[in-house]
Amino acid sequence: MHAGRFRVGNFALMPRRCVAALACTLMLAAGGGGGGSSEGAPSPPPPGDPQFRASGASPFAAGCDGAPAVGALYVNAEVESMVAADPRNAQHLVGVWQQDRWSTGGARGLLTGVSLDGGQTWSTRMAAFSRCTGGNAANNGDYPRATDPWVSFAPDGTVYQIALSFSGAVLAGGSASAILVSRSTDGGTTWSVPAVLIRDGAQAFNDKDAITADPADARLVYAVWDRLDADTHGPTYFSRTADAGLSWEPPRAIYDPGPGQQTINNQIVVLPNGTLVNFFTQLNALPKQPASARLMLVRSLDKGVTWSAPILLSPSLAIGAHDPETGRAIRDGAALGSFAAGPRGELVAVWQDSRFTSGQHDGIAHSRSTDGGLTWSAPVQINSASAAQAFLPTVTVRSDGAIGVTYYDLRNNTADPATLPTDIWLTRATDSVTWRETHVSGPFDLAIAPDDNGLFVGDYQALTSIGTLFVPFYAQTNSGDLANRTDIFATRATAAAAAGAATFVPETETAMGETRLRAAQAPAPAMTREWQQKLHDSALRTIDRRLGRAPRIDAAAPPTR
Repeated sequence: MHAGRFRVGNFALMPRRCVAALACTLMLAAGGGGGGSSEGAPSPPPPGDPQFRASGASPFAAGCDGAPAVGALYVNAEVESMVAADPRNAQHLVGVWQQDRWSTGGARGLLTGVSLDGGQTWSTRMAAFSRCTGGNAANNGDYPRATDPWVSFAPDGTVYQIALSFSGAVLAGGSASAILVSRSTDGGTTWSVPAVLIRDGAQAFNDKDAITADPADARLVYAVWDRLDADTHGPTYFSRTADAGLSWEPPRAIYDPGPGQQTINNQIVVLPNGTLVNFFTQLNALPKQPASARLMLVRSLDKGVTWSAPILLSPSLAIGAHDPETGRAIRDGAALGSFAAGPRGELVAVWQDSRFTSGQHDGIAHSRSTDGGLTWSAPVQINSASAAQAFLPTVTVRSDGAIGVTYYDLRNNTADPATLPTDIWLTRATDSVTWRETHVSGPFDLAIAPDDNGLFVGDYQALTSIGTLFVPFYAQTNSGDLANRTDIFATRATAAAAAGAATFVPETETAMGETRLRAAQAPAPAMTREWQQKLHDSALRTIDRRLGRAPRIDAAAPPTR
């Protein structure tokens, strides 16, 4: 055994031991709180690339939603970003986000940012998904709130964005929810009247939508979401257009997990051979069984007409992040994953997972498939500061096959309970084994983020690429500014920044000045009752948050089987 250490910039973290071999496998500690707090001031992270602010002051007038206030409204708070690059001109980016987040779910509207210089400058537009963005009964946007923005470019440059628009509390009397799609044929400057893919009243709630344009056929665009009923039954729903958005097929269930079970976070990835892969998390909350989450997928070989039986990618062992000093929850998308396809047909997945610490805190897990999603590699940990909580990972694959992953972590947190210093990192690899990590942003104070059953900057963030550049598109807080708690930013992550990347260097191995981290494969730790309880509580939190009710964090899990 050989001693080694992680190094980020000019500060070192706790030593770990590794096996000296072609790849170094980390022995990951199961103890400790995983909070990332320290007794002294944290060392500053290495200098990163410039940030470019995409969002600005709220354009909405007070009372624009025409509905009574329910909960706290965070004016000027932007969260939950998604971005897409024009396949004809990668300097042309379109990003979307929630504007003016409510503490009780959704936002007053969704805004659209357009950049023609690779994310350095942005102009703001909006589609009529809610009343505050110009929606009304005549143009299908007569909803006080909208959420879950997603955007995708077709190969001819048409842009599509999708949203969940709703009124009233989830599944409450008089409530309504709709999945709406708008398209732009001028690069995001103007947007069509939204098409209604589905609309339900109080009997069902449509949630967690995503949209994917087929990269090989501008006529085909795919939309997925889940449809939740009062019995917490939530099949995956699907619709597509085969005429470039002029009409949409009637929505239908393409996967039904069964009574008392639901899907969430459905998203379609298209392989180079045309195969559609729909990824999702299946949440199980059956009576007298531990609640659980599993990362799953279904495949279609005929552009969405028929779908395969479900395939298990991996159990999700996320327990969720929290402020280690106050215990305050971070609403971080635990149990949700991020997925992408590469140019040679490889599929990659990342998610939060506590298997690397035997249930003490979450790290970032990565798995890969080279056979179209039929089989998957054993999950490995790819966040370098393994003693710190890490959360909200996002993955993309460049046109040259390089993998990029962004995530948040608490390695620079301090013992001060009044603040929660948080950073965003980008780690990249060409082989899913050796990862090079650079700093994107922070530390910023996550403690001032909007609160919706936990500190909230979104259930997901975004990442794209321009040539050899990765471009993170993300929400962060404006530390100390309660009138403008969060904004959306873009960073052009240059290759030169890799000089400040994280390093794991065994004493018997030289890095030749290159900063690298070899992915650590997770051991197979024994499941304890305490760990099972955390997983049970985490799955229930995910279910309860989407229903708009207080999480059942004290719900007792049955004995481990």
